[in-house]
Amino acid sequence: GLSGALAPWRKPLAVHDPGKIIVDLALCAALGGRCLSDLSVLRSQGELFGPVASDPTVCRLVKTLAGDVEAVEAAVNRARTVVRQREVRRRVWSLAGEHAPTAGISAESPLVIDVDATLVEAHSAKEGAAPTFKRGFGYHPLTAWFDHGPHGAGECATIMLRPGNAGANTAADHIEIIRRALDQAGLGSRPGRKVLVRTGRGRGH
Repeated sequence: GLSGALAPWRKPLAVHDPGKIIVDLALCAALGGRCLSDLSVLRSQGELFGPVASDPTVCRLVKTLAGDVEAVEAAVNRARTVVRQREVRRRVWSLAGEHAPTAGISAESPLVIDVDATLVEAHSAKEGAAPTFKRGFGYHPLTAWFDHGPHGAGECATIMLRPGNAGANTAADHIEIIRRALDQAGLGSRPGRKVLVRTGRGRGH
């Protein structure tokens, strides 16, 4: 999807695909990378990540994309729509088979969705930032996670971006993020007793 979206910014004789480079940058950040040279972690595992562009190549691409940032952002957003995310998740879960979070769910063994708000500090007056209830300044996103049980970790279902002064117990926001999570799980809006939603500090059921 990213390859197609960023095709207009690919040089005619370019060896590395811009979409792959952007994915590599995201993977680098997810693995704890803090600067461009940390892409070496991916380069050292070519059998897993495939060919990774050199630092100068990545810099040139970033400079090119930065020159048309609004169009690039719009293209990337089209590539990562909620519908596409849902399709990718369902594909991965279908490959996981019996190990997928939705495999064999029932009233006795439901899919668990954890919903909780978290604070993200901002150290300057960024767009959407506001004072928080803990006398800080930043954002107060609401998140939903699929619990993979005792033998796995959690999987982010969806995140609702909110200003720092958003309420932690806003019912409308909780209803909306649960709706989004159910949509990502592909269970429809009325999954019956196959889903258990846990919310709040004490994870009350």
